[in-house]
Amino acid sequence: MEHTMVSVATGVLSTVLRKLTTLVEKQCNNKFKGVNEEILSMKAELQSMNALLLKLADMDDLDVQVKEWRNQIRELSYDIEDCIDNFMHQTDGGTNRDHKGFLKKSIQKLRTIGVRNEIADQILKLKARVDGASERQKRYNFNGAISNYSNVVRLDPRLPALFEEADALVGMDEPTEVLINWLTRGEKRESRLSVVSLVGFGGLGKTTLARQVYNKIGGQFECQAFVSISQKPDMRKIFHKMLNDIKRTEHTSLAWDEEQLMGRLGTLDEEQLISKLREFLTGRSYPDLNNVYELKPLSSSDAKKLFMKRIFGSEDQCPSQLKLVSNDILRKCGGLPLAIISIASLLANKPCTKELWESYRNSIGSQFEKDPSVNDMQRILSLSYNDLPHYLKTCLLYLSIYPENFIIKRAPLVMRWIAEGFITRDGRQNLEETAEYYFNELINRSMIIPVSIQYDGRVDSCRVHDVILDLIISKSAEENFITAFGYQNHVLGPQDKIRRLSFDYRGQEEIMVPSNATVLNVRSLTTYGSTAHVPLLSDFQVLRTISIDCNDHLENHHLNGIERLFCLKYLRLNRVSINKLPEQIGELQQLETIDLTQTMVKELPKSIVKLKKLMFLLADEISLPAGIGNMNALQKLYHMKVDNGISSNTLNELQSLTELRYLGIIWCVNDMYASGKSQTDKFVSSISTLCKLKLRYLHVQCDAENGSSLDFLLDYWFSIPNPLQYFGMSSRYYFPRIPEWIALLSSVTFLNININHVGEEVFQILGDLPSLLALRLWTQGVARNERLIIRSRGFLYLKQLVFYSCNIEMNPLLFEDGAMPNLERFRFNLKARETRNPCSEFFLSIQHMSSLKHLLVLIDCRDATAHEVEAKEAAIREATNHLCKHFQVEINTNWTWKMVKDDEDIDIKCKAEDSTKHLREWEKNQAYFKCAYECFDRRRSQEGINNCVENCSVPVLSANNVVETEMAKFQERLNRSMMVCQDKFEAAKLQKMKTHATEELESCVNRSIDDSIRVLPHLVDQIKSSLHMN
Repeated sequence: MEHTMVSVATGVLSTVLRKLTTLVEKQCNNKFKGVNEEILSMKAELQSMNALLLKLADMDDLDVQVKEWRNQIRELSYDIEDCIDNFMHQTDGGTNRDHKGFLKKSIQKLRTIGVRNEIADQILKLKARVDGASERQKRYNFNGAISNYSNVVRLDPRLPALFEEADALVGMDEPTEVLINWLTRGEKRESRLSVVSLVGFGGLGKTTLARQVYNKIGGQFECQAFVSISQKPDMRKIFHKMLNDIKRTEHTSLAWDEEQLMGRLGTLDEEQLISKLREFLTGRSYPDLNNVYELKPLSSSDAKKLFMKRIFGSEDQCPSQLKLVSNDILRKCGGLPLAIISIASLLANKPCTKELWESYRNSIGSQFEKDPSVNDMQRILSLSYNDLPHYLKTCLLYLSIYPENFIIKRAPLVMRWIAEGFITRDGRQNLEETAEYYFNELINRSMIIPVSIQYDGRVDSCRVHDVILDLIISKSAEENFITAFGYQNHVLGPQDKIRRLSFDYRGQEEIMVPSNATVLNVRSLTTYGSTAHVPLLSDFQVLRTISIDCNDHLENHHLNGIERLFCLKYLRLNRVSINKLPEQIGELQQLETIDLTQTMVKELPKSIVKLKKLMFLLADEISLPAGIGNMNALQKLYHMKVDNGISSNTLNELQSLTELRYLGIIWCVNDMYASGKSQTDKFVSSISTLCKLKLRYLHVQCDAENGSSLDFLLDYWFSIPNPLQYFGMSSRYYFPRIPEWIALLSSVTFLNININHVGEEVFQILGDLPSLLALRLWTQGVARNERLIIRSRGFLYLKQLVFYSCNIEMNPLLFEDGAMPNLERFRFNLKARETRNPCSEFFLSIQHMSSLKHLLVLIDCRDATAHEVEAKEAAIREATNHLCKHFQVEINTNWTWKMVKDDEDIDIKCKAEDSTKHLREWEKNQAYFKCAYECFDRRRSQEGINNCVENCSVPVLSANNVVETEMAKFQERLNRSMMVCQDKFEAAKLQKMKTHATEELESCVNRSIDDSIRVLPHLVDQIKSSLHMN
């Protein structure tokens, strides 16, 4: 592997060598006089030191003098890079600016000469430090073996089962059964336990056991939540997570996803969260009983089973010559699952030789088998850490920047690794793909724990076990790699210069950095939690990455001077109170990532298009900037808003983004405007071009509530987008029929699509997609009187299915024997107001899906009474009783805030009857009599007159259906617009901006009403057209 990245072993020495070459070639010729020779001499010395540091990186125990020398060289590399970057910025910045006039040019020339002289002095001083280090190196005698580098591989296919499947967990059956019995035994409430305590030292699997029990029986309880408690718990975070889990089932509609719900609750303080919990739990009875379950180490047989399964897949695959030494290793692990998994993951990547296994056995402390304490377990974990290639050590130690029990999302982590320079471009892979390989390798080696696994087997998020976190925090401090404040176990490294700084303000608003620590050299700044003591970002002059999460005190003025951070590559501002970026952001020519998700930023500065190196631009709803075609390096771009104010030329510029792989668009173009046709043409043309290039992910939201439509995507493509691997929709818009091009998506693995009405033809088309792994199908209804049967010949590789219908029961849907043979997760909805009980035949047919592991039934509570909801839930439980033996069954409710009381239910029915009565009166007076009058013609027979009069009722009924449908759509759009306004109002209130929230609410309501009024003429024309009245 080419060593051109930043590393915990070598610092930035590899990068410095490359930059020194550039400095000599581009900047220094005939400018530094005698300094050029000094630079070349320094480069030669550093090349030798870099090679030696790479050797030392693979040695477990270093001599104290050697370790000190290594640390000095690593710190020296940082100082050299800062010096080079500063010089390059000042000299290049001067030549790039437009200095008009002789005087200004002369002043700039003098400044440049001054900068060069200053840099020359710094280089000579740095060269003296290098020479001194070189002399010390000659006095040391370095001996040690060089470890072989392991090839980076894909995610080990055996690992997801270890973390996901119940039957794959070893030694958990008996504890799980005991706990389930404690929590569910007896019919009387008094005999059920409310508190069960799991005790045992770290690494025994307490969290795994708790999660297993929760997954099995959580769905049986009215309230359910799963929270993880750290050694020094953040109580606000715990209450926040509890309330989020308890309330989640009330917000599982299209209107809210988990991140939006978290945003609603995110700014509540501890007392408010407790109050909300009490409010929700009022009236529910919880007996004050408790039991304690002490989790024991694994038995020798279970330990052996776990060990062998991780390495060989099963016990009987172990070579005979390794059986005795494996028994010795297991005895030293003391039955601790974490220790067993760690050592097994290490050995799984090694040759199966007796000598090698014996060497690892001898490295484990002999006292561990007698007293398995955390310190001894860390010796086992250190074996796995020391065995990592240095580039994986770097990526692993970086995780110490996150707080304890933090859920780490893969995508942002990968972006940060790239920005920090940890990732080397592979000739066959881009940086993001290479970083994901590193991520998978850390999972394969059990250094990080998967939390959620996607439909395609990719790990979406992970966490670090607290024992491993202690280990990497300690090593990060020792290597002066990460300096963290605010965590329980933070340790300040031995160096006075801090290179990467992390603050955790949750639970404490003010954190003091020791006076002997220097922060001017900080390259990475990370903060979690809210504090009024926001550091002045422009003071950190060599910053490469900034990540600020959940700080409602961070406002626009805190970004003043950010243009001075000329080395900045990564900027993440999440859940903060800013609403715009400074115009000078375009001067940050090294920026690669801007992440503004969950902020109030709606417009980007015009200068944003100057960022030629920007690869990732992420936001919630930001207008697509004019000139975006200049940003040729973009790979991810979402979610960009396109409305009638965006020019067609801007949409056409999308074609220039030749590296774009992910695109998320919010389509707000109203077809009533003259520009709509031109905009749709340019957009479709650009998407077609991008699909021919590298675009593989396309997500489209549509502002259907305000008259926008995606009808132009039905058949209107300049070329078929068959390279797409992901196509998603999230809107109130529904395709009137399935688009023809859907059948040609041979590469699509994830499909999220809205179709007005579905029939068996839709399922046949979707079932024939050869690569489809996940399907989310949203519909307003099943074709009338059609019985949907999922045949056994389709959906051969589908793993996840969501089928959500707005208006029907699931009775028409049946599965043939052998249908969807690989389906693992199935989610669907039932309406509580539907008087029919769930079809038993439907639930019986679910058993035909042999691979199913999880069934989620959502009860739609809109316009239903509490009695109807309870009755529907009871009917579903009865119908699914027999299924619980085969897979996990979960029943949740949504739209609960749309429930009605019994008296309100009567009012709704009365109003509906009154509306129907008036409509019939109108039909009779305006249409029926006119038609019947014209039937009385002397030339007609009596029978002909009777037939004519009878036929008069047909257009009346047709008119009734058309008007009802169109008016219902109009009312629904208006209602949803009001809901959007109310949601924005509530979100702004939670962010402590009540005055702004009230103004925004009034503005939003006025806009919604104005938009609805503008739509009325179009609506009338549409009704007339449907009734052939034009």
